[in-house]
Amino acid sequence: MFRNTARCVDALCVIAGGLLAHRMRFATPVALSDIERLLIAFNCVLVLLLFPAFGVYEAWRGKPLVAQLARVVGAWLVVVATALLLAFTLHRMDAVSRLWLGYSTLIAGALIVATKCTVHLALRVVRRRGLNFRTVAIVGAPGFARTLLAHLEHAPQAGFRTVCLFDTSYAFDASGFDEAGQDHKRPNRLPVLTDLNAFAARVRAEKINEIWLALPLSEERTIYRFTHMFRNDFVNLRFIPDVRSLSLFNHALVDVVGLPTLNLSASPLSSPQMWPKLIFDRLFAAAALIALAPVFIALAIGIKLGSPGPVFFRQTRKGVDGQPFGIYKFRSMSVHREAHGQITQATRNDSRITKLGGFMRRTSLDELPQFLNVLLGQMSVVGPRPHAIEHDDLYKDRVYGYMHRYRIKPGITGWAQVNGYRGATTKVEKMEARVKFDLFYIHNWSFWFDMKIVFITVFKGFVGRNAF
Repeated sequence: MFRNTARCVDALCVIAGGLLAHRMRFATPVALSDIERLLIAFNCVLVLLLFPAFGVYEAWRGKPLVAQLARVVGAWLVVVATALLLAFTLHRMDAVSRLWLGYSTLIAGALIVATKCTVHLALRVVRRRGLNFRTVAIVGAPGFARTLLAHLEHAPQAGFRTVCLFDTSYAFDASGFDEAGQDHKRPNRLPVLTDLNAFAARVRAEKINEIWLALPLSEERTIYRFTHMFRNDFVNLRFIPDVRSLSLFNHALVDVVGLPTLNLSASPLSSPQMWPKLIFDRLFAAAALIALAPVFIALAIGIKLGSPGPVFFRQTRKGVDGQPFGIYKFRSMSVHREAHGQITQATRNDSRITKLGGFMRRTSLDELPQFLNVLLGQMSVVGPRPHAIEHDDLYKDRVYGYMHRYRIKPGITGWAQVNGYRGATTKVEKMEARVKFDLFYIHNWSFWFDMKIVFITVFKGFVGRNAF
């Protein structure tokens, strides 16, 4: 019923868009031309045929609004393009007003999006008040079940209500089932069942809409038990894999050669997501290099006058996916040699650091040449700081998740740096804390998160008491 109503509303939006566009295009009352009627009719029919193929009329419950609206816009553009193709085929495009066509496309599309937003927001309000909900029974161990419950409690607008839990940690023993019965525990005051037959009876008696199997990937036999038990029932079975212990990243389901694949440690960000970051990096780096040119010249002269040796210091670091590159810095130490495979971190009152070098290191001015690395695409403005390869070899087996930092481009500044983790890391605990901040950044990356870090860096992050 609801889907049929949505289809009718979309068709009415197309008609209204065509009529309003005609009124805007022709100030005087003029009847619709035959080709305008034809295109409106084409669009109405194509909306009814193509929108379902794009999943526009699938349930939006619990799904992100922006992604669903993007699907609607994409489907509408396909409808318009198909209608134009049909008009070209019939050799009628010469009679179409381009202005009317543009107006009708924009107005009808805006009306369709606006009506869907209105309905979606109205449903969110209704569901927050406890109406229009779907009942859910969660199957799994208490730990992950509580995680799902927390998610549902923080998203009442999704319209899911948990009515009972099935605790698999007590339900199944080596022989098959436990005789524990029900109400073993009551997290959030929900009844907890441990007998499969009692659970099935409750699902059927209360006509529960969905069963969520919150189980590890290894619980194939348990998953089969539930799918077999409810094979003849009209209840939605959803498998929500508990993969918290497998990787540090979100586990996206992707298609690889036609096979559903769960990413365990692949890059968490897709290329289209990174385009704003890539564009910003190049533009910001170019602007910074131009604006800071006088500073570069002054520091170069000061370095040359302060001690013999090159202006720049170049060292091999790891970039995205571990690819090596040469990182640039202003030289802040007197020229010296280290034993092969050994890097001695700078310490307070280090005799190797020049007077100008100490000032540059405290204010991070020695890092400015890394905008060249950003311009070359080897680094990003914001990202985990790259460490010396010798330090990578030291910490990769001591700090869990250390090498996952290199799944994205390293940065000049980062979330760890603006939170005070700059300078030498003499203890494993300090490196662990730094890595936690880096992984938090990767998990929660967004373009606006980058902008926040840049803003904090400008006003806070250049000077640090731990940098020497």
